[in-house]
Amino acid sequence: MAAALLALVAGCQTISGDVKESGFQPSNNPVTVDNVSRNDRMAELAKSQHPRILATYGGEYSDPKLERMVAKVVGNLTTVSGNPTQAYRITILNSPNVNAFALPGGYLYVTRGLLALANDSAELAAVIAHEMGHVTANHGVQRQQKEAEEVLATKVVTDVLGESPTAKAALIRGKLRLAQFSRNQELEADAVGIKASGQAGFDPYAAGRFLQSMAAYSDFRSVTGATDPSLDFLASHPNTPQRIELAQRHARLVGPPGFGVRDRDSFLTGIDGMLYGDTPEEGYVRGSTFLHPGLGISFTVPSGFVIDNSAAAVTASGPGDMAIRFDGVTIDRKLSLSHYLRSGWVAGLEADSVRAETINGNEAATATARADGWQFGITVVREGEQVYRLLTAAPLASTSLASVSRSVSDSFHVLTPDEKAALKPLRIRVVTVQPGQTIGTLAANMVGVDRKLDLFRVLNGLAPGAAVSAGDKVKIVTDK
Repeated sequence: MAAALLALVAGCQTISGDVKESGFQPSNNPVTVDNVSRNDRMAELAKSQHPRILATYGGEYSDPKLERMVAKVVGNLTTVSGNPTQAYRITILNSPNVNAFALPGGYLYVTRGLLALANDSAELAAVIAHEMGHVTANHGVQRQQKEAEEVLATKVVTDVLGESPTAKAALIRGKLRLAQFSRNQELEADAVGIKASGQAGFDPYAAGRFLQSMAAYSDFRSVTGATDPSLDFLASHPNTPQRIELAQRHARLVGPPGFGVRDRDSFLTGIDGMLYGDTPEEGYVRGSTFLHPGLGISFTVPSGFVIDNSAAAVTASGPGDMAIRFDGVTIDRKLSLSHYLRSGWVAGLEADSVRAETINGNEAATATARADGWQFGITVVREGEQVYRLLTAAPLASTSLASVSRSVSDSFHVLTPDEKAALKPLRIRVVTVQPGQTIGTLAANMVGVDRKLDLFRVLNGLAPGAAVSAGDKVKIVTDK
């Protein structure tokens, strides 16, 4: 998989106005990169990875207005690229994770989660120029050599441990290490990117600003939980104050504060209306409730639990090292749920705990299990052709398992037509601050998110104590 994202870049003259956007259109057909992949082994390798990246990050996010904005930034950067013959194809990924990366052959990727966090074109240019820097510096080639050196080690792990969970975990950790550029490579890409974006006319201090936003995002997420951490920049880009200072130093080499343009208005126009958070296909998290319009089901976790919605499953973590997992399977309609619980998929099942029951009108069954220092409450519910599984885990010493498990299972219900119709995806909306409005009143207008004030500050790059003024444009999250 590709590397995660990190730091950034910089600014210098004024942005060129004669760049034709048609020459830098984003991913009309992103499986090929024109004019750069022929007879290029690394580009062919990157091309083969493209479908996997799309599958991992929710596919491509299509929004012509947004694509034009991103293409304009890429177009300006290509005019000062360290490799002027290199063509680029940008793909916006339909993922709430905050990430951007590049593959050899000119494949550039940026998630809508990252676009939601950035606040102007200069910050986006900082990110993209950093990733272009990896391509220019041939870091992909260096990483491939490192991968080749570990092939033998991988074979040894497989041969010795077979297909055991331990072997798989070891291989996954190895792949994650290989997917990350070294710290020296990241610092080199920082320097290349800051210089390039500065030469393209962008504010060179945008790199430092975005690093600050990423640090704030990291802090926010560490409290709220959130998207899969292995899929964003936090997997390989520690946000240290020293790194931010280094970015500022690179920026000062380009020009003094105020040098270069931010191009905030066109950036905000581009992201206005962009999907935020989960897609309808993945279901929605609204506070402590998970709702899936496609499946037509919902359940609620107790206060203090944080839900994380991923493609594989919905999980929630809570106090006392407790956790909840929700997923669905298809089983034979003739198989009773009690027999399904006893069919061998539950490790440590306490057979005499299995109970058939009805939950909010649906056939259901419950049971408990114990294994490896943990106790589990299991509930399975049948709805149509699908069986949904709610598993609650707690340490053996916990006395809260029964009440938490019962609370979650009792909350499971099938959505009514009116409830499904009322569910709408969240979007980024850009609004103009009116006289008398404050950060608090603006944040209060956000819907579908927790810790509204904190999230408002993170999304708008506002430090603690910062204020807004009438006429400012800011981002909010709403379903309208």
